[in-house]
Amino acid sequence: MSIPVYTQIVEAIKEKINSGQLKPGDAIDSENTLCKTFSASRMTVRKGLAILAREGYIYSIPGKGNFVKQPDLTKYIINYDEMSNTINIVDKTQLLEVNIIMPDDELANSLQVTKRKNLIRIKRLFFTEGNPVAYDVKYLLYQRGMPIVEKEIQHATFPEMLAKTTPIYGLKKEIIIYAQAPDDEMKYYLNIYDELPLLVVEQKLYDKDNKPMGLGITSYRGDYIKLKGINQ
Repeated sequence: MSIPVYTQIVEAIKEKINSGQLKPGDAIDSENTLCKTFSASRMTVRKGLAILAREGYIYSIPGKGNFVKQPDLTKYIINYDEMSNTINIVDKTQLLEVNIIMPDDELANSLQVTKRKNLIRIKRLFFTEGNPVAYDVKYLLYQRGMPIVEKEIQHATFPEMLAKTTPIYGLKKEIIIYAQAPDDEMKYYLNIYDELPLLVVEQKLYDKDNKPMGLGITSYRGDYIKLKGINQ
């Protein structure tokens, strides 16, 4: 199968940037030059340039051309799966609680609801090879008539819990990661008898209009969690 010309343009320019032939701030070939080099139409060249701009390789200055972009070395991509990480896979879950609650001030503010808005609170315990490794709490906006199927909730990831009410591809996600000392409840459920810290991962999910749909807080034993970020 032949490679599309716009892809050839993208890969050729990427190679020059990645090899150091082109450095941040350098101008890349003009559209006319690229058209001649690749025997391509202007539309094809612009498609390739749009891909490079979207992926963060170049930027455009009207009337002057396209230039190599300075990479942002502060951005990392983290692939987070609450059931699996670099050193641990959850092989069992235990459903501790499914209740309808009224939010306190902090929770109401976080989910942008009034204190009279009902929320569904789900508590679970995650296990690996028989050992409790994480304490998981989810808060979902309650909708009248919304079915609560405990068997589905027990093993579902956070986005899957909302899939019946919100298109899963339309969800936007926010993540906050921090360390925390375990309280007595965490120590009890996670069998912690010393000063082992927790790694807490908060997830907030939004709909396409940036309205919060739910908040998840998963507290992992520090010896069962490791997250990896990649700068691209």
